[in-house]
Amino acid sequence: MKKLIVQKYGGSSVANEQRIINVAKRIIEYKKKGYKVVVVVSALGDTTDELIKLAYSINKEPPEREMDMLLATGEQVSIALLAMAIHRLGFEAISFTGQQGGIITDRTHTKARIIKINARRIKEELNKDKIVIVAGFQGITKEEDITTLGRGGSDLTAVALAKVLKADFCEIYSDVEGIYTADPRIVPNAKKIDCISYDEMLEMASLGAQIMQARSVEVAKKFNVIIHTRSSFSKKRGTIIYKGGKKKMEDVVVRAVTLTKNEAKITICDVPDKPGLAAKIFSSISQGGINVDMIVQNTSRNRITDISFTVQKDNLNKALRITNEISKKIGAGEVFAESNIARVSIVGVGMRSHPGVAAKMFEALADKNINIEMISTSDISISCIIKKKYIVAAARAIHDKFGLGGKK
Repeated sequence: MKKLIVQKYGGSSVANEQRIINVAKRIIEYKKKGYKVVVVVSALGDTTDELIKLAYSINKEPPEREMDMLLATGEQVSIALLAMAIHRLGFEAISFTGQQGGIITDRTHTKARIIKINARRIKEELNKDKIVIVAGFQGITKEEDITTLGRGGSDLTAVALAKVLKADFCEIYSDVEGIYTADPRIVPNAKKIDCISYDEMLEMASLGAQIMQARSVEVAKKFNVIIHTRSSFSKKRGTIIYKGGKKKMEDVVVRAVTLTKNEAKITICDVPDKPGLAAKIFSSISQGGINVDMIVQNTSRNRITDISFTVQKDNLNKALRITNEISKKIGAGEVFAESNIARVSIVGVGMRSHPGVAAKMFEALADKNINIEMISTSDISISCIIKKKYIVAAARAIHDKFGLGGKK
């Protein structure tokens, strides 16, 4: 029985004609080795960003249903072109949209969740010995509305298909050779990590590492889908993401430094210090489909307090509108927003049993005279909100402080 592989190629991997041909050749290499191949593709290059920019130039708060209708077109272009490239090289391929691939989602536009995958058509074409190419990032509701799965959603498509099709393994291709101790474009001496656990990768993805979408790692962990992240421009081994991660006599304390500039902070001033008001504020924001990350409430003075919280920058306008509405209802004061912030984090399972990790991180920032505005912690991560202009210096300082780098 032939082995089955699911491969996902990101936008940079198919950014132009030559790269599309190169991806087609790589896919055919696996086909020649006897694999059944299912390929998930993102939109070409920066297509999604360009479409988002166009939408916001027309409407500052575009309807989310129409955003999905617009953004889903990017992948439709890439799957058709890749299928054409494979045909040109003498092999049979067929492309499917999310709908044709049987990807059924809930009705949450722009960040839908997969309910089920009816892979009947995919299996039929695989049995005809064809390479099957599926549009990443998209699905369809039971009411036949197009949905998208959120930023990085092609990763989720690939992992979910690997689970449903019982693939032997899942490869995620991008423009870097795997998972690094920091973004190598920002920290030049960052080292590639050979193997990493689902838990560490999930934390890294949720804290800004852009190699994998966090939700895709959740699904991989839940169904034990082994992932190999690697570069579409190299044949080198990348990073294996799996249940155990790399075991040593003593676990590494800190595995990586992550950062994200997609952060915004909202502060509600003069909130009455009464039970239940925080619940009202964050329930309203949650009902708007917005995830809140860090929350800081100042000590009450004269029975009033200030509450600050962070959201993703692309949710700022919507979150600000909701927050202003609820502030008036509860009798609070002014609402302020700040988008000139960023988050830097450290991640590592070994942090659980090593005291002093937080102090070491704070020392690294203090050495560079970088002020910390907010702090959050989990069992395996510590995050700090700082001014965006300091984010590169902060990441490099923390990376060096924990000795994560290799030779420059």
